[in-house]
Amino acid sequence: MPLVKDTRSYALIIALLASFLTPFVGSSINIALPVIGRDLGINALFLGWIPTIYLLALAILLIPMGRISDIYGRKRIFQWGIIIFTISSLLASFSVSGEMLLFFRIVQGVGSAMIFGNVSAIVAAVFPVMQRGRALGWAATGAYLGLFLGPPLGGFLTQNLGWQSIFYFNVPLGIFCAFSARNIKEEWREAEGERFDLKGTLILSTSLLLFMMGLSFLPDTVGLILLVMGLLGGVVFYYFESGLKSPVLKVELFKNKAFTWNGVAALISYTAAYPIIFLLSFYLQYVLNLSPQWAGLLLSVQPFLIASLSPYAGRMSDTKNPSKVAAGGMAFIILSLIIFSFLPWMGSIYLVLTGLIFLGLGFALFAAPNSNLVMSSLKEKYFGVAASTITSMRVMGQMLGMGIALLLINLYLGTADIKPDNIILFVEVMQISFIIFAFLSFFGFLITYQGRDI
Repeated sequence: MPLVKDTRSYALIIALLASFLTPFVGSSINIALPVIGRDLGINALFLGWIPTIYLLALAILLIPMGRISDIYGRKRIFQWGIIIFTISSLLASFSVSGEMLLFFRIVQGVGSAMIFGNVSAIVAAVFPVMQRGRALGWAATGAYLGLFLGPPLGGFLTQNLGWQSIFYFNVPLGIFCAFSARNIKEEWREAEGERFDLKGTLILSTSLLLFMMGLSFLPDTVGLILLVMGLLGGVVFYYFESGLKSPVLKVELFKNKAFTWNGVAALISYTAAYPIIFLLSFYLQYVLNLSPQWAGLLLSVQPFLIASLSPYAGRMSDTKNPSKVAAGGMAFIILSLIIFSFLPWMGSIYLVLTGLIFLGLGFALFAAPNSNLVMSSLKEKYFGVAASTITSMRVMGQMLGMGIALLLINLYLGTADIKPDNIILFVEVMQISFIIFAFLSFFGFLITYQGRDI
């Protein structure tokens, strides 16, 4: 019995720390981007690839790593993920060029993909049903803490110790998490002995890579060609996976209309919301001349509201129609994007704060009810694969949002740095981005409002 309790304690520590690490890096690095650009001599378009390349690696590998974990062991893959993430964080801090930093961000994405799909699965396997919800709640708390503390702590570290300290910060936490995982004696291999779908994985990863490269090269002809090739690759992947006994992705899930369309709504919400912090980080530091520390504190308003209100939104979705609650959240997201689209080039901290409040409120109301709609549309035996699929769609949404932002930066600024003489152009990029995201979110609102009636 003490051994079981110790195993659960270590699993809880792992859940909290591992769930904290990856969101923390993602939210804190956005605050440091203007400083990284100045230190390494990187233009705005290249800077946009620092968060995007990480998301691309994560999106490509998240589903395959879930399958690999089922075959070779969840604990083993998780441990190696922590080790890879920790080592790449340390090496990223020594980057002396943008290319070097991009490489280690890719490696971080590989480690994160190995971590992401296994945290919840390990916790669910270790804890009994009556304690599982609370344990998974701690994992969610870790993720929200990472999102909440990332901007202010990242800003503080960047301003006082340099942007490299964000990566230093991960190292002791990663080491502690890796050693804690060694104390879990069990291993889980639900698909031991089954074949891994390497061809499907290569088709999926190549399609995503071509699609993102195509977005970044638009409006040039080569960009359009790459974009079309990426989309065609997605179609090939769907039909290829449909004929396999052990596919990397169960594409038959998408025959369920409620699952598919609510998943699309989740993708749209992350497409619209993720680039906001990236764009506002530059706006606050270049237009409003805020320090990284103060910019981080201001941007922490949104994740604070999400962390505070999500549990209440989850309970609302249990007692009321979840599609209406989620649609209300999407409406607030649209309102925040409209507010952001009016941000002037001379700066307005009050509009930024108002928009962040509505964005935090909207995402809190949308996220949990949307997850409820997605999972409730399927039988329980599909919960595991459905959760990893929806997580992948959210990451792809983040990647798509950054792709749209990078496309507009390329069109308006090209390879130029953000300077006082072109700050008006950057503000135009922001405004157009927010208008596009507002239109996308309107379609997300229509889908979400239909909910279970799709």
